[in-house]
Amino acid sequence: MKKIIYALLTTLTGLVLLFSYRTSLDAIPPTATEPAVSGSTTTGTTASGGTTGGDANLNGSASSPPSPSPTAASSLADGTYTGDSTGTRYGPVQVQVTVAGGQISDVQVVDYPDGNGRDRQINQNAIPQLVSETVRAQSAQIDMVSGATYTSRGYVTSLQSALDQAQS
Repeated sequence: MKKIIYALLTTLTGLVLLFSYRTSLDAIPPTATEPAVSGSTTTGTTASGGTTGGDANLNGSASSPPSPSPTAASSLADGTYTGDSTGTRYGPVQVQVTVAGGQISDVQVVDYPDGNGRDRQINQNAIPQLVSETVRAQSAQIDMVSGATYTSRGYVTSLQSALDQAQS
């Protein structure tokens, strides 16, 4: 009888631990020894179907999106410009760029995929990285965020559209 009780308690404990285990959802920050991740090399998968994944063909070759044309920040006219809304697999992405003194001073993401908790969680991490990278690079030539490939691509496309409007 005691063996049955111990077996049930052990099983119950194992199930509680299994179902309460939370996987890490935070991005691992790159170290100084790791190479920079570019847009054509990012991949990721989730069981819940979040905004991740790269473009890997079945034949093993990776396809990369066409690179947006570089925009020199010095040729930008001051103002606020809203890029085209870009449809992605998980929803639209649209950015608004503020240019002051010919420099990108601020980027607001006015629309992004947030249809479920996983999308919101991914984009809560990815969008600040994309915005800070844009202000640092002063162009649409920025790295993708691993784990948010579709959002990153939509962001870059909408950003390039806004910067094209700001060209003087």
